[in-house]
Amino acid sequence: MGTPRSPKGRAQEVGRRLALEYPGAECELTHDDPFQLLAATILSAQTTDVRVNMVTPGLFAAFPDAESLAVARVEDVEPLIKSVGLYPSKARNLVAMAQRLVTEYGGEVPRRLEDLVTLPGVGRKTANVVRSVAFGLPGLPVDTHVGRLARKLGLTEHEDPVKVELELNGFVAPSERGTFSLRLILHGRRVCDARKPACERCVLADICPSATPPATSRAGGGARTAGGAGQRSGRAMRTARSS
Repeated sequence: MGTPRSPKGRAQEVGRRLALEYPGAECELTHDDPFQLLAATILSAQTTDVRVNMVTPGLFAAFPDAESLAVARVEDVEPLIKSVGLYPSKARNLVAMAQRLVTEYGGEVPRRLEDLVTLPGVGRKTANVVRSVAFGLPGLPVDTHVGRLARKLGLTEHEDPVKVELELNGFVAPSERGTFSLRLILHGRRVCDARKPACERCVLADICPSATPPATSRAGGGARTAGGAGQRSGRAMRTARSS
């Protein structure tokens, strides 16, 4: 097919292809309910999902809900999450988040973005994760993978995550925003690595403005260059012999 000319057209084609590539895309943070997902997402900042999934079983065994976490001491939470980056501030945020849930929302995780972002440790990315994954509501989380791939694919030029989110929202149907984000994240982790993107096996390579040309093209160009160098060398040798 021809390359979609507009960012919106490209975004729609990206969504279509990634849906075929990752049909069962799911959030990789282990959780049983919205509260656990909220806590796990707070912990995931600058930390891998794998690492978060290693500490949350112990955390949730000790503090299974907002009510129990709200009365916990920060120093009792810290050892349970110590292997997670920035654990002292995350422990404080977890306790403060639970306290606000109890005092303002009856211990339940709110659904509105405007309410979620008032919780300690929660920004738009975390709020959109909770909305889209836990509640099935429109939400397009923009993490480093989503922002990076959106720029590489020519969907946006923005660096600010909020601006990226709002621009992508104009291209993606509300009901598809959460899975669009999840699939970009999976693609960023499995194929489009920041340091060494695997363009040769990327299903988006032919519509990606940043894709690296196939190795065969580079090899052909190298051969032609080598041939040209050989011809020049041959001419130089003949000139040297005749002089």
